Amino acid sequence: LPVVFLLLLGVVQVALVVRDQLLVQHAAREGARAAAVSAAPGTAASAAARRVLAPARLGSEAVAASTGATTVRVTVRAVTHTDVPLVGALIGDVAHEATAEMVLEPP
Repeated sequence: LPVVFLLLLGVVQVALVVRDQLLVQHAAREGARAAAVSAAPGTAASAAARRVLAPARLGSEAVAASTGATTVRVTVRAVTHTDVPLVGALIGDVAHEATAEMVLEPP
């Protein structure tokens, strides 16, 4: 029974890590969408990405936006603190990174 309990806690921790990776990817896409139609792409990308990530309370969030001639690229980095009892310490913190690129549109 204790082994089954540990296994279930491990599944919960992995699910939380996967959820956070999906949130980071979604934040990168939202940041790129906002930056593609804004006159200030860096500010718009950062605000949009942080709005998506705010409910998750991830650690060490970083949003970077770069514009080319016709595209904008947004990269979001965050860290998941693995804190599920008993198994969180075994897995360690997980770093996530996602990049999204969109065509610039006139603001």
